[in-house]
Amino acid sequence: MDSTAAAPALAPPILEMRRISKEFPGVKALSQVSLAVHEGEIHAICGENGAGKSTLMKVLSGVYPYGSYTGDIVLRGEEMRFRDIRSSEQAGIAIIHQELALIPELSVVENIFLGNEVATGGIIDWGEAKRRAMDLLERVGLDEDPDIAVKHLGVGKQQLVEIAKALNKNVQLLILDEPTAALNETDSQHLLGLIEELKSRGIASIIISHKLNEIEQIADEITIIRDGRLVETLEVRTGVNEDRIIRGMVGRSLESRYPDRSAEVGEVFFEVSGWTVQHPTVPERLVVKGADLHVRRGEVVGIAGLMGAGRTELARSVFGRSYGTYVSGTIVKDGREISLPDVPSAIRAGLAYVSEDRKVLGLNLLDSIKRSIVSAKLGKIARRGIVDDDAEAAVSEEYRRALRIKTPDVDTGVATLSGGNQQKVVLAKWMFTDPDLLILDEPTRGIDVGAKYEIYAIINQLAANGKGVIVISSELPELLGISDRIYTVFEGRITDCLSAEQATPEALMRSMTSLTRKANAA
Repeated sequence: MDSTAAAPALAPPILEMRRISKEFPGVKALSQVSLAVHEGEIHAICGENGAGKSTLMKVLSGVYPYGSYTGDIVLRGEEMRFRDIRSSEQAGIAIIHQELALIPELSVVENIFLGNEVATGGIIDWGEAKRRAMDLLERVGLDEDPDIAVKHLGVGKQQLVEIAKALNKNVQLLILDEPTAALNETDSQHLLGLIEELKSRGIASIIISHKLNEIEQIADEITIIRDGRLVETLEVRTGVNEDRIIRGMVGRSLESRYPDRSAEVGEVFFEVSGWTVQHPTVPERLVVKGADLHVRRGEVVGIAGLMGAGRTELARSVFGRSYGTYVSGTIVKDGREISLPDVPSAIRAGLAYVSEDRKVLGLNLLDSIKRSIVSAKLGKIARRGIVDDDAEAAVSEEYRRALRIKTPDVDTGVATLSGGNQQKVVLAKWMFTDPDLLILDEPTRGIDVGAKYEIYAIINQLAANGKGVIVISSELPELLGISDRIYTVFEGRITDCLSAEQATPEALMRSMTSLTRKANAA
């Protein structure tokens, strides 16, 4: 076979976005961005947080209606002027946002047909709806009772329900915004496999993702956007690797994914012993079982475990018992046993916790940046119980500059920021409390490589200042790249503790999937 033979030509574009520009007050989010997607193609869009990726997809899906942007959307050769999401769905376009648009209390079948009910004469035919739902669930590979409430499904299965919902609308172009950001490796691979199967049926997909290894694995073409402008579109079959994508995203090569640091680790200052916690609604179930861990000053400690292992439950229960019911265990800080019965007492004791869910537990999306940054310790900028507006503005501006939060000013609402910049606001909020121990739960979930690097640098600086940092992450390369020691958790128990020298992906995975306590005491 002649290896130099030309590759077969792509099918005609199903979609063209021509010279799309979009402005918000004080910000030009998109400037003359164009892209083309072909039938049966998986097209990835990459860029740093705030580059304009999600804005572009909101234009395409009708979230930002015709007239609120300039440029043309051409679908199957016809110019489209979408007034809203429903009109884009009627044209065969469906978008699945990073924050899933499902109603937790409703069943799977109710969510699939919500707004598109199977009805005759205004009366819903539940039997027919259930039959259709089971067919759709089979198509996406989800073996669940369609009558089960969505809240009882894991995030990976909820993603599949969203895709089933889209397939019910005869989707021809599926947009997925960070589809695997909250998924473990198994669920991620299942979802990627489903997207490839949809491709074989002629359904095109546009994927926004910061997981470059997955993009390299699945995409046919990659469009890179930087600062609201099109940088380039790459054909994966011509040979594209992660470093090439990163260079396009950030405008330079990253010599390393993780900043260098020389750890100067001090004495143990924080210890948790025999920590045991019950599930908040199922008392007979223990979610944390006799956990022991310690942190030294200037140290970055990783916590690794599969989804559901109990990592977040451990962190939140230690942070002022904000999860579950305390059963037993002690916390010692600076040689003295302390009691942390609630979150305010944990903050006063010098603890801070950055939640894995920044939109629900980390931020009030109705607040401005400046109010969000000072919210965890208003007393620092208050006089006689009244917040000093000038101090609030000065402090928040200082953090905006130090953490390079991309926004015109600190009066901007946090809801308008990209995910990476929202994460920096949450970090600023807890750094403002001047904690001795900062617990970071999935600190880089859903953010780009450039913003990740900046957050790693912040972690290093905190450690260099003598703080202790605990990092929970589902990404083993991340933990291996930034941690001095790594604890592993399985079924609510700490099963191992590995030093940076001992830790390998294989060693961590063994300890993350076994209850056998190892002998390491790094």
